[in-house]
Amino acid sequence: MEFNGFPDRVRSIPAPAPLFGTLLEQIDDLAELKCLLRVLWLLQQKRGYPRFVSHSEALADRAMATAIGGSARDISGALDACVRRGTLAMAVIAVKGEHTGEEERLYALNTERDRRALAQTASDAFVVGHSQTEPIPEPWDATVERPNIFALYESNIGMLSPMIADELKEAEEFYPMDWIEDAFREAAAHNVRNWRYIARILDNWDVKGRV
Repeated sequence: MEFNGFPDRVRSIPAPAPLFGTLLEQIDDLAELKCLLRVLWLLQQKRGYPRFVSHSEALADRAMATAIGGSARDISGALDACVRRGTLAMAVIAVKGEHTGEEERLYALNTERDRRALAQTASDAFVVGHSQTEPIPEPWDATVERPNIFALYESNIGMLSPMIADELKEAEEFYPMDWIEDAFREAAAHNVRNWRYIARILDNWDVKGRV
């Protein structure tokens, strides 16, 4: 499938400079490289500090599963490769609450600051997203089809016009699909069937972050 180029309004994600130099020369495993790039993106979606990506989050991520192959073993192997190379740091924490006795792996960029944060988190037995109100994410199932932004618009708002179609295409390139789906749900919850309202929701999340 041919890529049609980046839209004028596109989000940029910061990445460590060595990734485009010495590391690019060294990484010969495509799955490892894709995994590292996706983890960098996932970290940027977090708010505050410290920022970690959990192993269960990685398994449940659609883009990660599609890029690497969809197998939990493949994703775990790619994460392990990043840790072995030293691009990502990892800590194992004990999970409390409903899933007592289980463990979770947390990943962060391998910097001195983030290594200290991971070590502190592990020693404090920090709990990430594992409680009765925040269940462990299930691995993403590649066989389950998710609606694209055009299908969401037609099922929630109505017929597409060429102008709206262009705006939807731009939004799909700029925002994560999870954001788009949630914005449609929020608009429906407020009984608002209007793309402008949904676009404002997405823009607010982009500027202020999601709560």
